[in-house]
Amino acid sequence: MVQGVSEPSQTNKEAQRATQLGPVLCWAVVFADIGTSIYYVPGILYGNVGSLAGFFVFLTMSVFVLLTLKYAEVTHRFPQGGGVVTVAAQAMNHWVGALGGMFILVDYFLTAAISCLSGMLYLSVVIPAMGPFALEITLGVLVLLGILNWIGASESAKVSLLGATVAFLSDIAILITVFMHISFPEFLSLFPKMFANHELKPISLLIGFAGSFLAFSGLESISQLSPVMKSPRKRVSAMALLFVVLTVGLTSPLLTLFSTLLLPKKVIEDPVLSAQVISLLAGHWGNSALQTEVAVSASALLVFASNTAIIGAYHVFLALSRMQFFPEFLLRRNKLRGTPHYSIFLATLIPMIILLLVRGNIMALGDMYAFGLLGAFTLTCLGLDIIRHRERKAARTARGYPLLLNTSFENAHDSANASNQERTSPPESLSASDPLTAETPPSPYRGTIVLNLWYTFKFYIGLLTTVLVVTAWTTNLVAKPLATAFGGTVTVVGMAVAAFTYARHRRMGKPIVLIQSAVEHLPGSTLGVLWSESKYNDVVIHSAIQSAQAKPVVFLYLGSRSIGQRPRMFEFHDSYHDDEQAKRTFDRAERLAQEAHARCLFLYRQQEPSIVEHVWHIIHPYDTVIAAEKVASLQDINPDRIRYEVLPQATVAHLLKRW
Repeated sequence: MVQGVSEPSQTNKEAQRATQLGPVLCWAVVFADIGTSIYYVPGILYGNVGSLAGFFVFLTMSVFVLLTLKYAEVTHRFPQGGGVVTVAAQAMNHWVGALGGMFILVDYFLTAAISCLSGMLYLSVVIPAMGPFALEITLGVLVLLGILNWIGASESAKVSLLGATVAFLSDIAILITVFMHISFPEFLSLFPKMFANHELKPISLLIGFAGSFLAFSGLESISQLSPVMKSPRKRVSAMALLFVVLTVGLTSPLLTLFSTLLLPKKVIEDPVLSAQVISLLAGHWGNSALQTEVAVSASALLVFASNTAIIGAYHVFLALSRMQFFPEFLLRRNKLRGTPHYSIFLATLIPMIILLLVRGNIMALGDMYAFGLLGAFTLTCLGLDIIRHRERKAARTARGYPLLLNTSFENAHDSANASNQERTSPPESLSASDPLTAETPPSPYRGTIVLNLWYTFKFYIGLLTTVLVVTAWTTNLVAKPLATAFGGTVTVVGMAVAAFTYARHRRMGKPIVLIQSAVEHLPGSTLGVLWSESKYNDVVIHSAIQSAQAKPVVFLYLGSRSIGQRPRMFEFHDSYHDDEQAKRTFDRAERLAQEAHARCLFLYRQQEPSIVEHVWHIIHPYDTVIAAEKVASLQDINPDRIRYEVLPQATVAHLLKRW
């Protein structure tokens, strides 16, 4: 077992488990975001596609289901959070990760603006005097939300559960009310009514399909919950998203259909009333009490969703600043409350500016929406496809048979926390059935073949999902010029700031090293193992680079488990960015590698039992360079021979293995 690992106290473990989210609370957080879209999407879609709004939400629902499969995988593959930023950075490069950050920021800015404005419009159903001053009141509410975040009123999953439950039950109450007043034949007659006076041409089909993705904004929030999700993340995220699919699938398409076909045209065509259609639908087919309840609950949940977007935005600011793409001042925290006031200020100010620019026109906000949302979906899907392809290719190279299981190393932390006892067996994601870590090839019997077919099917379904999302995004780039102009401008400005800041940090000599998330299969390479607080790291680095002989060098740094604070919701929790010693060590390694023209990859893991062994089994290095005093701590490495290199500073061991 790796030496020097200090186990957290039982009290700390219990406190951490108490703050982690199970599938119900994860569902609540996601539904409290995605479930608010139904309050303003029908009116916006009706303005674009008329009575076909319900049809296109039904159509896009199928792609939404495929997207949830990908986001479930993202959630358990990348437990540090970060969503599109992390996926794009690890699959392609850190600049694409920064681009993903700009896309999700565009989405958060518009979500904060449109949700808060829509909330005030729904409240004006109960207090009509608010109607003429909806914009001014919305700006005031955003200021209040900014102050609350400055004070430190963080997002609560339990509050989300209350809001999501009330919203879902209200939606169900509306559907029951409508079905009590229309017969089943009347319900079926609504479907041909949707297509009356409409001719579905390929272009109109594409435009409607792309525009209706707005009804599913909020799915990306599941990937931000990874750091606070209970173990095993794979099961928790799958169950949470199953609940999301069932609740959204039961409410969103039907409510869109009813609100666009069962209300008077003067309501759905009015720019103000169309933003209140769900409440008006409840009043039209129910009574004033139901209308009032829906209006009040919708208003509260929409303001809550706006606050969630502000929290998400300033956490993206913090993540990009820690990655040294944005200026350091965004990381500063005020002495009074300990909150990142500059990031909160920007996350609140930009939605306010957007509202002023469009003069509170919710239809204009809807037209601006598609760029960031679909851009983030696209990069996430594409990044996951690239990672899957690499793993399939690595598995074939490694053992000559297709990849059967996810080789992401991130679930090791889940498995390590599942028991208080020390263990040397492989963690969840690196079990013996994994072809990259198995001691013997898997059995070629029916079970293996079926499993292989399932993962192959999932891979190609993932490619299909990517094609559909890319089609929707590129369609909107042309069909919604306002969204392209706004989103493109924000993205270009953001990337310009990132380039300037990154170059400035380089000139100042600050360490900027991109670490890998997944472990690659690199037979014949050199693995250099570095420990936190080890005085022999520089010796290991020099020896690994000199003995590489034009082969890749992988540096694995084992950081202390005390690094980093306990993660909170929507926080990008990567311990590497808090580990200054690791960043300085990797920076020295990279500089030496550049001088020697050596190719280097960098892995960062917190110290857990059998970490080195598991990485060794995946990489298949020819030479593993490690401080001699650490050799005895390795239990599951069987080199062909060990060569000791005696240097003036220390003795280094070379564990040599021909695979």
